[in-house]
Amino acid sequence: MIMTRFRTLALGLCATALTTVSPLAAQAVSPPSVSTGESGLSVDVTDESGDDLVIAVPALATPQAVATPAGSTEALGRQVAEVITADLRNSGLFRPKGPDSVRGITFGEVTAPAYTYWRGASSEALVQGFVRAKGDGKLTVGCYLYDVALGTELTRQGFDIAPGDWRRAAHKCADAIYARLSGESPFFDSRIAYIAESGPKDNRVKRLAIMDSDGANHRFITNGQSIALTPRFSPDYKQIVYLSYIGKRPRIYIYDIGTGKQKLVTESVNQTFSPRFSPDGRFILYSMSVSGNTDIYRVSAAGGGTPQRLTNSPGIDTGGSYSPDGSKIVFESDRGGSQQIYVMNADGSGQQRISFGGGRSATPEWSPRGDLIAFTKIGGGFRVGVMSPTGGGERLLTNGWQDEAPSWSPNGRVIQFFRSSPGRSGKSAVWQVDLTGRNERKIPTPLDGSDPAWGPLLP
Repeated sequence: MIMTRFRTLALGLCATALTTVSPLAAQAVSPPSVSTGESGLSVDVTDESGDDLVIAVPALATPQAVATPAGSTEALGRQVAEVITADLRNSGLFRPKGPDSVRGITFGEVTAPAYTYWRGASSEALVQGFVRAKGDGKLTVGCYLYDVALGTELTRQGFDIAPGDWRRAAHKCADAIYARLSGESPFFDSRIAYIAESGPKDNRVKRLAIMDSDGANHRFITNGQSIALTPRFSPDYKQIVYLSYIGKRPRIYIYDIGTGKQKLVTESVNQTFSPRFSPDGRFILYSMSVSGNTDIYRVSAAGGGTPQRLTNSPGIDTGGSYSPDGSKIVFESDRGGSQQIYVMNADGSGQQRISFGGGRSATPEWSPRGDLIAFTKIGGGFRVGVMSPTGGGERLLTNGWQDEAPSWSPNGRVIQFFRSSPGRSGKSAVWQVDLTGRNERKIPTPLDGSDPAWGPLLP
């Protein structure tokens, strides 16, 4: 499936935008300019108090109900508001009241909020917007965020989209709201790759699958005839690298999301693990076992060429992950007698252990912000935690029976992992937790899920 590049419109900021995007253009009334005044309305992403900001999200208005291939503009206005509400709620920072809990608005109210009413309804922030059909078959979706107490506009976004892309418009609206109120980078308009699992535990069918960050628009990429493992996105989101086993022969493939084609990067008779892109997309980092010794290698993402070995120690070195600038690699090794986290330079030099204390540490992944490393803590169970790149400040965020394989959101504030339940009939599922450890939720998938990978923000 080819991803649509959104046309983002600065609502009301230029004459063209006024005539094509303003919700009041049909009435020849210009929307107010974006407020530049100071507002105290914000949230703290590190706050664990649970005192969430109340946001009203009525159904988006439409000047006229028009049928589209995705439904009427009136129905889409409600659906967009429902997705925005779910995104904000799932962030753990807000207490949104969606279209089922608040009154509807008229088209004329979009840029003229009834502040007195919303203050009386105990709303601190207000999200209003519109869905309007265009003559070319596309839709214009606009959304506005208001500070109810101060009676000011905080931000606005507009998008010209194909009707089938309405969910992406909703995610982008939620991203704009999240970014304005939290001061953090957005992450809702992103995709997740993972391994969909079915069948008994001793004979699992494992397929590569992809979905939106909220579990919608799910689709399988491989058919299950070969085992698929450990997917990871390329930095530009156009590709997914993953490991496939046909019989006992491992192969590393790169799947092109736009064309649906894939190419073979490397194959071997040796056990191979955990392929990962470098931040510039030029190399694939992976682990391979040769004569009983597992080391970390890198190979050109173009395929072909001789792999370069980066570690050469007794034992198992695996699970490599680049720092955002590509200068360092974090990995796990049992060279000291148990699984622990190590860091080295990108060329393999300067290897040093950074995890200490009780238990074992595995599956490290560097945050896209560069400030933290997520990992799996093993000891009395499996839990997801974070530490600094030097090993300090270790914190455990989850407390499931078996939580493992963390993967970061594009903004480095939420971690995805998979959770397994005990017993032969136990299930595995994809979960998310934020850095406070307070906001944890399960992502809906049609089958069991493991090895999740969170992709970059979509263009």
